[in-house]
This record gives sequence, structure tokens and C-alpha cells, in this order.
Amino acid sequence: MSRPVQTRINERIRIREVRVIDEEGAQVGVIPTRDALEMARERGLDLVEVAPNAIPPVCRLMDYGKFRYEQSRKERDSRRNQHVVELKEIRIQPKIGDHDLETKSRQAAKFLDGGDKVKFTVRFRGREMAHPEIGRGLLDQLVEMLRTTSTVEQTPRLEGRTMTLYLAPVKPKLAPSERPSSARTSGDDATDDSDDATPPELSTVGADGEESVATLATEPVGETVPAAVEPVTAGSAVTEPEATEPVVAEAGQPEAVSPQAATVNE
Repeated sequence: MSRPVQTRINERIRIREVRVIDEEGAQVGVIPTRDALEMARERGLDLVEVAPNAIPPVCRLMDYGKFRYEQSRKERDSRRNQHVVELKEIRIQPKIGDHDLETKSRQAAKFLDGGDKVKFTVRFRGREMAHPEIGRGLLDQLVEMLRTTSTVEQTPRLEGRTMTLYLAPVKPKLAPSERPSSARTSGDDATDDSDDATPPELSTVGADGEESVATLATEPVGETVPAAVEPVTAGSAVTEPEATEPVVAEAGQPEAVSPQAATVNE
């Protein structure tokens, strides 16, 4: 295992020339190391090597003690804000009652809300091994109880005398303001937002405890376009539809229907 590289400061920098950056971030230039140390002492600062692999190495004037304190505080804050996902195990028996099963469900919901995963374990003893479907039914009930706060990561699986189920917390949904808006072409008429709506999803839980999501197909509702009517100008003659004589269908022949049409002459 390699040792961490230690930062060299002040007299530990044993190089003839270094590139110096002052406390304001401005470059001083390439100067002898002894002159850089003298500059740091005059300003009450430390000469810290920040880029040892550069040619020449880059050093900066700073308060090294304050710099170390700021770095350690940032590391503590990052560790404090970082959440480590843990796997919480909840054990149940095949003969558990309904009230106790609800208690286990509420306990699992707290773990899931905290961002942790949950592992349910059903242990079969003696003759209980002859009816593994009882344990599967209990795990299916837990999936149904926690369907709003969890997703099935692994369906109920029997290994030896133990049946396990893994649940993971549901990912938070984006708010409407955070969702990416699709580009639309602006026209004279406003478009209906219902055309771009996402089709609804139907979430079901199968017998094996796995949750499946099916998208319901929706048919677009078409708009009725009225037929174009030519305007009637002054002086134009309107021809009345010709009267048609009723056609009497003989016995054994289908009745014929003649279409009627109104024509407009300019």
C-alpha cells in the first residue's frame, strides 16, 4: 500500500527555483527558492508546494495552518451530508398475525423513507417447510402494503429454509417546474396541452411479487373539420335540387337509393 504524498512547505522544499503564486492568486514568476522563503517570512505566511510535478514546481504563499483547518472542515461537512445506503433486515415468521404484519410494514416504511433498503426474511422451521406458499403470500402482502414507498429489487426467493424479499426506496419524482420542457412551435392558434400528455400507467403486482408497469394506449381525438362552403355572391343563381321520383323496388330486389346534391353556380 503506497503512502500518501505529503505536502512540502517552507524549508522542506529543497529545489533551486520555484514558480511562486502570492496569496492573492497573482503569479510572481520563477525565482530562487531562498528568495521565495524570504518573501513568505516577510508576509507572515508559508511557502507551500501545490504542484510538485510541474517544471519548475509551483509554490503558493498561504497560511498553511488555516488552509488545513478549512480543508478538514469541508471534509467533515461532506461526510455529514453524505448518506450511506444501508440494508435493514426484518425477520418474520410464517405464523405471524395481521397486526404484527402491519407493524413490520410500518417499520419497513420508516427505513424506506430514510433512503435505506429493506430485506424481509421468512424462516421456515420443521413442518413449516412443507408449505412455502404461506411465506410467499406474506411477502406479497408486504409488497402490496409498501407499493407507494418502495420498488421490488428482488422478488421472493427460497434458499434452503429461508425466503427473502428485497425492497428499495422509490426515487423522488421531479416537480413540474423541474421537468424539462419540450420545445413547441408557436402558431396563430394555441395548441391543446392534452396532446402532449403522457399516457397513464397501470401498476400491478403479480403472483411472484414483482411489480410490472403497463402503459395504457390512448387514441388521439381527432378534430372535425367543417366542409368548405363557397360563398354566394350577389347575382349568382342557386339551382334547386331536382326532384327525384321514388323508386319502387320490386320483390326480391334491394331498394336503390339515389344521392341528392345541392350545387351552387356562380
